[in-house]
Amino acid sequence: MASIYQEIRPPEPPGPLTWIRKNLFNNWYNSLLSLGSLALIVVTLVAVLRWIFITADWRPVADNLMLYLVGQYPREELWRIGVIVSMLSLLLGVSWRIWGGVMRTLAFTYAIFLLVVALWPSSLESFALQARAAMFANLGVILVGFLLGSSHRLRGSHVLIGWLVSLAAMLVLLSGLPGSQSLAPVPTGSWGGLLVTLLLAVGGIVISFPFGVLLALGRRSALPVVSAISTLFIEVIRGVPLIGLLFMSSLILPLFLPPEVRIDRLLRALIGMTVFSAAYMAENVRGGLAAVPNGQVEAARALGLSNLNITTLIVLPQALRAVIPPMVGQFISLFKDTTLASGVAVLELLSIGRSILQADPAFIGLQMEVYLFVAAVFWIFSYLMSYASQRLEVALGVGER
Repeated sequence: MASIYQEIRPPEPPGPLTWIRKNLFNNWYNSLLSLGSLALIVVTLVAVLRWIFITADWRPVADNLMLYLVGQYPREELWRIGVIVSMLSLLLGVSWRIWGGVMRTLAFTYAIFLLVVALWPSSLESFALQARAAMFANLGVILVGFLLGSSHRLRGSHVLIGWLVSLAAMLVLLSGLPGSQSLAPVPTGSWGGLLVTLLLAVGGIVISFPFGVLLALGRRSALPVVSAISTLFIEVIRGVPLIGLLFMSSLILPLFLPPEVRIDRLLRALIGMTVFSAAYMAENVRGGLAAVPNGQVEAARALGLSNLNITTLIVLPQALRAVIPPMVGQFISLFKDTTLASGVAVLELLSIGRSILQADPAFIGLQMEVYLFVAAVFWIFSYLMSYASQRLEVALGVGER
């Protein structure tokens, strides 16, 4: 019996040398193409590495790290950024222990980011020694959070509440409190760089998601007025480019407000991005709602469930699970679209890079280094969102029956 099983057992996969010989060097012209391609790859890789480590002049990036991170945020108030970084380190450590998976990857990536910032080659005047020490200390804070997560009293719901509370606390720390001496207000005109890019992206994602779900439900509503208003809003917003909405929210919106009411410039840009993202999010969610079989809704009604319970407990979970890939694609697109905020005088990451190039004549001709650095930052965050989406799809069994 054992010999029969051995006869019908599938063959072992070929080793790497066997695969290379079979697929790349199986005849003379494939061998020539493989050798030519390998030589081209080696020459290109050597030229790129030589340019990065020898030829390129990274002074616009190396000497202005704080500008790229926080813009013109008052240097005497940078302790607030330090507190926020410590809060993130603690929460990531706890989330790593409680949830694992994606959070473990995010925690490791965040730790690498702290190491890069701590070891960044720059003068002490532009990047203080205290800041480097704080980055190293936060590596220990991540481990402390991991150990705290081992407590049996902590649950996933506690960590989620901690994240929500910390987001509000971070905004208070950044902006300050009116009339306070120890936490003086800092105008958003002093904010910039990666700080503003993340605020626009995270704020737009967090706020647009519930609005997009409500718009999708409103478009499918049985009430004609609700359906018509939701449809009109979605179609009008989707027919306008994002840069147009940013100009409208920054220049036209104040004209409809009383003279004594003034909305902050950064907040106006966030409103424009949120409205734009909510319209596209609504269409993604509507596609997921349409994919839920009507038989499940009818079965839930037969069991006596209310319309609210049917929507929140049966329809929405399945709809959102089905549209995770397009939703994450929309989030990535929104993150990259934050560069358009420079058109309304918001100093996000790309705007800071341009201003550094224009401020010093010594940096003329070094655009490649600056834009490559900015592109690398955007790629890292976009890849992390894509990777988290893939892990979440695997965990929820998206595409499986």
